Amino acid sequence: MNIRLLYFARLREVFGIGQERLELPAVAATLADLLDTLRARGGVWADELAPGRAYRVAVNQDIVGIEATLSENDEVALFPPVTGG
Repeated sequence: MNIRLLYFARLREVFGIGQERLELPAVAATLADLLDTLRARGGVWADELAPGRAYRVAVNQDIVGIEATLSENDEVALFPPVTGG
């Protein structure tokens, strides 16, 4: 399964990349599986995407939870929570 990943703000800076295409095994069909794949890269990937860290995920521009399923050609965006007032 091929997906497009977009990284924003702090995550783009620490990962050193704004976007990438990633081929996932067909069995990796959930957001949890994707995050495990990214954490397996180690280093800043494991640190920034660790459980309990503050970040949000959107699939095809909809904020989703960890249980969300992924499909071929989905766009997955990872970004820190936005504050303001």
